[in-house]
Amino acid sequence: MSSTIDCEAIPGHPDFRRLDSIAGVAVDLRYATPDNFVGRDLYSPLDCNWLHKNAAAALERAVAWLTERRPDYTLLVLDALRPQRVQEQLWQALQGTDLLGYIAEPGRGSIHSFGMALDVTLLDAQGRELDMGTGFDDLSERSHPAKEAELLARGELNAQQVENRRWLRDAMLQAGFHGINSEWWHFDCGDRVLVRRDYTRVL
Repeated sequence: MSSTIDCEAIPGHPDFRRLDSIAGVAVDLRYATPDNFVGRDLYSPLDCNWLHKNAAAALERAVAWLTERRPDYTLLVLDALRPQRVQEQLWQALQGTDLLGYIAEPGRGSIHSFGMALDVTLLDAQGRELDMGTGFDDLSERSHPAKEAELLARGELNAQQVENRRWLRDAMLQAGFHGINSEWWHFDCGDRVLVRRDYTRVL
């Protein structure tokens, strides 16, 4: 069983780094705004601008890789540390829908709650989000990386949208992150089983 820490106790904790200590990324935490699928700010007054130091180091590698190959692109962090208490709110918000597959069941826990997952997209040189075919938190199959070839063949995604997603994935995967089949924006740092076993869960 992993250890736990309250979100309020994170400042000063040696295992966590603030997002603003990571050079070269932009940050817009969507769950700290109404701009998410629940439609309200889920984070205030909590400070969720944090990652586990291992995920932060991996994000720095992704920035370095992208800077070398696409200096016109910037990684935009949409979500990082998501405390367990917020994960429970998301789970409750989807009760009675067929969308629960998109949310980690709170008892098992989201990798976000360990500071070891990121939701990210890319900005162009003008600071605009690249067209990924859907917005963040679009809970439809058009968001599924596993279905991109099929969606492209059906005309539901275009070649540029798939290319934009590929740049994002390439930057993250070479840095040690793992994508998932259902959300183009979500990346875990490290093996989920090991994270749940060995890392500190933030409540």
